[in-house]
Formats: sequence, C-alpha cells, structure tokens
Amino acid sequence: MTRLNGTAPLHRLRYPDGHVGWLITRHSLVRSVLADPRFSARSELKRVPAPRPGADPFIGEPALPGWLVDMDRPEHTRIRRPLSGRFTMRAVDRLRPRVQEIVDDHLRAMRETGPPADLVASFALPVPSLTICELLGVPYGSRAGFQRASAVLFSLEVTAEQAAEAMAELDALLLDLVRHRHRHPSDDLLGKLVADGGLGDQEIAGLGVLLLTAGHETTAGMLGLGTLALLTHPGQLAALRADPGLLPGAVEELLRYLTIFHFGVPRTPLEDVELEGRLIRAGESVTLSLPAANRDPEAFDDPDVLDVTRRARGHVAFGYGMHQCVGQNLARAELEIGLGALVSGFPGLELAVPVEDVPLAADSGFYGVHALPVSW
Repeated sequence: MTRLNGTAPLHRLRYPDGHVGWLITRHSLVRSVLADPRFSARSELKRVPAPRPGADPFIGEPALPGWLVDMDRPEHTRIRRPLSGRFTMRAVDRLRPRVQEIVDDHLRAMRETGPPADLVASFALPVPSLTICELLGVPYGSRAGFQRASAVLFSLEVTAEQAAEAMAELDALLLDLVRHRHRHPSDDLLGKLVADGGLGDQEIAGLGVLLLTAGHETTAGMLGLGTLALLTHPGQLAALRADPGLLPGAVEELLRYLTIFHFGVPRTPLEDVELEGRLIRAGESVTLSLPAANRDPEAFDDPDVLDVTRRARGHVAFGYGMHQCVGQNLARAELEIGLGALVSGFPGLELAVPVEDVPLAADSGFYGVHALPVSW
C-alpha cells in the first residue's frame, strides 16, 4: 500500500461484501480524517477491508459496553473521561520505577537461564502483561487465560464463534473483578473506576478488557518486532549503544517504521465529504492505512529507511484525534525502558536462527513475531 502514495492519496476499494468504498494512504489525509467528526468510528457502520470472520460478532452491531474505540461523541467522551489523568506523562513518570523493576527482573532471569532464549516468551510478552495487570488490578496469575483469549480475539484466522467465546471469557474475568471491587475497594485502576461511580459495572469491565488486551498485545509486538528490526540493522543498533540519548527518538522511529497495527482503521462518513477534490458519499466505507501513512515520502524523508536519529514525531502509529491511543505514554515508557535495558545489558545480542526462520505474526491484527530466538 505504501506504493500507492506515489499515485494518489485516495483509492477505490472493494470490500468483501461487494461494497465499493475508499482506501486512504496519504499521511496528511489520514490525520485529517481521524480528526474529522464527520467520519464515524461507530461499529454498527463499519466494514472490514478483508475477510475476517472473527470480527463478525462486533461489526455491524452497536459498540460493546466500554469499547470507546467503537463510539463517537458524546458516548466516547463519557467513557474516556474517567481515564483522564491516569495515563498522562506525569502519571506514567510515577510508574517508570516499577516498569524498570519489571524489566530488570525479566532480563536478569533470562541472563541466569542463559542462551539461547525466546525473547517473546522471556521478555517481550511478560513485561507489558505484568505492567498492565498491576495497573488495572488484574491478578497476574490469570495471564495464561487472558493472553490466550486475547490472541484469539485479535487473530485474523479464527471463526466468529471462537472470537465471541474469547470475548465472553475476558468479559467474565473483568466483570468478576469489578464486582469484587465493590466489596473490597482498591487503589488500582479498576478500583478507582468503581469508586468514581461514573460508569456502570459492565462498562468498566468492557473498558478493562480493552485496556488489558490492547495494552499488552501492542507493546509486546513492538518489543519483539522492534528488537528484530534493530538486530537486522546493526548500524542503527550500534548508534543506539553509542548514544543512549537517542533512545526516546529511536522509539518514535521504530513506532513509525514498524506500525504494528497493520490491518487498517475503518471510518464511515455521516454526510457527503469532499477530500482532495473527490466526493466521499455518506455511508461509503473508508479504510485508513496507518503503515502507508507512516511511510509517506511527503511526511518523512526516505521513509523506508530505519533511522534512529530521525525526528519521527507526527507519526500515526497511535492513531490521531480523539481516538488516539489513551495508553500511548505508557507504551512509550515501556518501550524506552525495555529496549534501553536490553540494548545496554546484552551487548552481544544476536539472532539465534536465520532471520527468515523468525515466525512473523501476520495472522494477527497486531503485527509482531510469535517467537524471537536470540543468543548473546
């Protein structure tokens, strides 16, 4: 899709049900649409751009309670408002020492076990899982169940029945925890949402499922795939080791370069809208390609080149507008701390298998690696 940027910013797209809508790949236009309230995020109006049976229970129907990503104002604002202040840079800065402890503990265990190791199982998956569990107040002992259900939920290959069962399992887990907070108040995020009283139990549970699943799947994917990108670009890895001050910018560049949410963001215009001289009619489905936008040469010089010295702020890896990822500051902190400790603590880190043998997660809505065998 990145090649389409050289032809036009809008392209006609035929959807699996025969509907003819639009694909947008230009960076400026993607940001414009994401910030435009005339384009709805409501799930009952959405179409997916490729066959995906696992999405069928959640597309064409009203948003699940708490799933603000599938809502417009004012419902989106009502659900998101209780989270204000929970994921600000200042709030995340207070979490950094604990994230550092979690990272150090897992890298210490990996070092003590010795090479080779699967970086996904040993590090990339457990670090964000434990972090989001502690933040929300989900017992880490439940991780096997919610990680399995989450993988099913975001899989591109499961049936509608399997996805619905996974959602029901996750919803039951979070609803039980929410009801427990009524009897036993706590200082974790679930406890605070219950104490605030602004949302119903089912809404808190749904919001918890969203934060739990997206909060660990995305960061785990970035830690694994980001490490692979650095290992296959040794000059960039060497630059990062030589100057740790590059790390925050390197995280932004990896987010831009990799853009793990690769499936496309759906929007639906509520009225006729003219874009770039083309008329987008009300109801015509629009798919926004975040990877293509982040590789747009009008927005980034040499966009297909990984450059950890690049000023990559302005990318849309976290979306844009009112639906921009609420947990983006936490994700940045986890990536900065995790990659920083990995790069500095394992100077001889290398792939333990040929790069072509690394199993890529092309079967998931969030791109990444299923496993990353490394040695040092």
